[in-house]
This record gives sequence, structure tokens and C-alpha cells, in this order.
Amino acid sequence: MNMTIVLPMVAITAALILYTIGVFAERHKGTLEAWHLAMFWLGLVCDTAGTFLMTNLANDGSANMGLHVLTGAAAVILMLFHASWATLVVVRNQEKRRESFHRFSVVVWLFWLIPYVLGMFLGMPAVASSTLAACGLTLLVVGCIALAIFLYDRKRRDSGRFK
Repeated sequence: MNMTIVLPMVAITAALILYTIGVFAERHKGTLEAWHLAMFWLGLVCDTAGTFLMTNLANDGSANMGLHVLTGAAAVILMLFHASWATLVVVRNQEKRRESFHRFSVVVWLFWLIPYVLGMFLGMPAVASSTLAACGLTLLVVGCIALAIFLYDRKRRDSGRFK
């Protein structure tokens, strides 16, 4: 496999791992902690690096992924806002916001998944020939993940184990 594609894929997958750990550890703990911030910021750095490398690759004319680039850029901006706001909440020690911040984190994470999954589908020759199919599959995958999280939260709330 060509290293020009491997390096951005590794960076963006590292972002997925770091950001997922941060978001779901925060959610499990029930409060925003400083180490969650480290995961958010490291995930943002990896995603920004990977997005920059992927954009350079796309600008070489080797890919036509306008929607992917657009959603990727929007996700980076949203991640920056998320990490910055989380930092303010922790620095100001806003306890109520620390305890409810995970709801916003999950929404940002789900939005971030859109360009990640879309990029995977656009990289598959069988799917890449149809941007509409790639978009549809992306929405289906992210929608199913969102539904699973919603149903899990509802079950926890109904059992009294949810904050």
C-alpha cells in the first residue's frame, strides 16, 4: 500500500481511538475530567494532521471527494470547539456542566464519525463509484450507532442507573 495514503489513515484512525476513549470514558465516569481533555486534544491533533495529509492527497487530483473534505473540515472545527469548551468547563470547575458535558461529547463524536465512515466507503472500489451509495451507507452506519447509544441510554435511564 502506498505510504501517501497509509500515513493519513493511521493519523485519522489514531484520532478515532483517542477521541472515542475520551468521549466514552467521560460518559462512563459521569463527569468531565482533565485526562478526558487530553484525549480530546490528542484526537484533534491526529485528526487535523490526517485531514491535512488527506486534503493534500485529494488536491493532487487522485480523488474527487468534495463532500468528504467538507464534512472532514466541519468535524475538525467542531472538535476544536468541543475541546476548547471542555477545557473552559474544567478550568472554571463548572460542576453541573462537567456532569452533563458527555451529552455534547457524544453528539460531536457521532458527527465526527460521518467523514470517517464516508472516507472508508469512498475508498472501497465497489462503493466509491457511487457517492450517493457511500453517503447512504454512511448515514445508515452512523444512524445505527446513534440509535444503539440512544436505546442503551434509555434502558439505563429506565433502570435508574443513568445521570
